[in-house]
Amino acid sequence: MTEDIITQGAVAPGGRTRLAGYIPLLIFLVMAVFLGIGLTMNPRDIPSPLIGKPVPEFSLPPVKGGTLGLATADLRGQVSIVNVFASWCVACREEHPLLMGIKEKGLVPLHGINYKDKPDDARAWLDEMGDPYTRIGADISGRAAIDWGVYGVPETFVIDRNGTIAYKHIGAVTPEALRDKIMPLVAELQKSQPRTPL
Repeated sequence: MTEDIITQGAVAPGGRTRLAGYIPLLIFLVMAVFLGIGLTMNPRDIPSPLIGKPVPEFSLPPVKGGTLGLATADLRGQVSIVNVFASWCVACREEHPLLMGIKEKGLVPLHGINYKDKPDDARAWLDEMGDPYTRIGADISGRAAIDWGVYGVPETFVIDRNGTIAYKHIGAVTPEALRDKIMPLVAELQKSQPRTPL
């Protein structure tokens, strides 16, 4: 009799427990929590597995009309910035005046990787917007960008004098990012001494 009273309230007709009716609600609540957490995260803060590691091995020819391509060896010996851009990228157009400002101030070499661009389009874009880059590698196939872990253009990397990736900025560089993160890091890295080879 006591057993019947205990099970009578816990079992619905058909043998299913009442708790089974709450499973969709529980699933919804768990999904809502994860979605809520995701919405509070900044997509620019996606950590790169390459931070603290040497730049990938690559060698790119210059863009059409250029004379200096970009390769791994070019990113050793001094602190530099590498910007991945394309003529078809709207956000690249937005950040370009800031990149021209980096060139004008002459505080750090700025190199470019031109991502999946038609040679004529890349040249026309640089002629129209101005060329802030010391060296530009034409990554027509997009293979080098994959090795760099690029999610999409634009992306910007700070490289230390040993050729190690120190920082990655996803999306267009903003005045705030340049002022608060990128240039202070460049200055800090420029003060540090290069590692002596073992």
